[in-house]
Amino acid sequence: MLRTHTCGELNENDIGKDVTLCGWVAARRDHGKLIFIDIRDRYGITQVVFIPKECPADIYKEAGHLRNEFVIKVKGLVNKRPEGTLNPKLTTGVIEITARQLEILNPSITPPFEIAENLDIGEETRFKYRYLDLRRKKIFNNFILRHGLYKTIRQFLDKEGFIESETPILTKSTPEGARDYLVPSRLNPGHFYALPQSPQLFKQILMVAGIERYYQIAKCFRDEDLRADRQPEFTQLDLEMSFVNEEDIFSLTEQLVQLILKEIKNIEIKIPFTRMTYDEAQKKYSSDKPDLRRELNSEFAFVWIVDFPLFKYTEEEKRWESEHHPFTAPRQEDLDILEKTPEKVKARSYDLVLNGMEIGSGSIRIHEQELQERIFKLIGINKTEAYQRFGFLLEAFQYGAPPHAGIAIGLDRLLAILAGETSIREMIAFPKTSAGFCPLTGAPSEVEEKQLKELSLMVKKTKERRKK
Repeated sequence: MLRTHTCGELNENDIGKDVTLCGWVAARRDHGKLIFIDIRDRYGITQVVFIPKECPADIYKEAGHLRNEFVIKVKGLVNKRPEGTLNPKLTTGVIEITARQLEILNPSITPPFEIAENLDIGEETRFKYRYLDLRRKKIFNNFILRHGLYKTIRQFLDKEGFIESETPILTKSTPEGARDYLVPSRLNPGHFYALPQSPQLFKQILMVAGIERYYQIAKCFRDEDLRADRQPEFTQLDLEMSFVNEEDIFSLTEQLVQLILKEIKNIEIKIPFTRMTYDEAQKKYSSDKPDLRRELNSEFAFVWIVDFPLFKYTEEEKRWESEHHPFTAPRQEDLDILEKTPEKVKARSYDLVLNGMEIGSGSIRIHEQELQERIFKLIGINKTEAYQRFGFLLEAFQYGAPPHAGIAIGLDRLLAILAGETSIREMIAFPKTSAGFCPLTGAPSEVEEKQLKELSLMVKKTKERRKK
């Protein structure tokens, strides 16, 4: 290791020790012949003082050339700060390092913005220089929060008998309400993979396989217009369970969320959560995402919305389509009216709403081939098309598919609420702008003509592109 300690751990118990620290120069102050620097790493800040008689002349001279964000290694003796100079705001505020050696590991040019809290910096500038933005404690703490969330989730689900399983990123295009991101296949010209909007079909097939309890912290992709709570790629906790009903899903989810709030925010919340039908929510709040913080007198108001319509009618296409997705089971008592009065059919689906924002959605799945074919037909997918698009699922159902259900929780949204942020972009390491643009890398970008030819693709030049 280049260092003996971090910049956040030294205290008066370490006085008299020779130590070596590594980090970034957070500030430099010249007081007469004394040169003070604050050295910063992810753990904290420590004050270092260069005194002419205590360090070699060349080291003292080099200290005078230090600038903010230089990466340095400094060795010295831990001393107690003189009376009147203690800093109670720092965990290291009782001590300082009297420098003996200094090595500049890497210099830095002047950053485009100061690495300090509560600065009014444009979002695009921050995201372009995200590696600098992440050096700010407030932003960095968002990712400590994400790490803690993942750790809590994995520990809880492991105790509950879940198996973490990955599913493919390059998959078949099976649109679920939003546009797919398509990836052309070089080896199969004219054919495309799609990036998954969710692992929906794969996790259902894992239930057919007998996994029984699956979870994944999954990357998902949707080509849709962006808002504060949407990104082209996002992360969700994906769960699926066999031989369960709605109550099992509700109970497990509530226990998990209760633990998350306790572990991450040290807040106790009561379970079970409030439940409300879709019709009740629309009648009382004109929304299926009601914010119940005032009514429940709670910084975190959870509510389950249940009994959604299974279908919605699209005037544009003059047909019925699924309210959530076509793999959601209808209520058993509504099977007789499925084709007669589809507008009256209720779904065995459920949304989890927190503070007026949907953070989770799930359903009891269809596990019978015949019923799945009926749903496809009703939403305008004939048998031939159904087998072209979803044949692998329908075939799997012929080999003893168990009753199963699941839920997906949007982790970026949940994290934003826990952190008190208004946008999920603050919870994502390298986010995209509202136009789907990555300021850091410049993606999306044009590619070379050679690459297009390899993929048997041709880009049509529009007037707008010609102007560029």
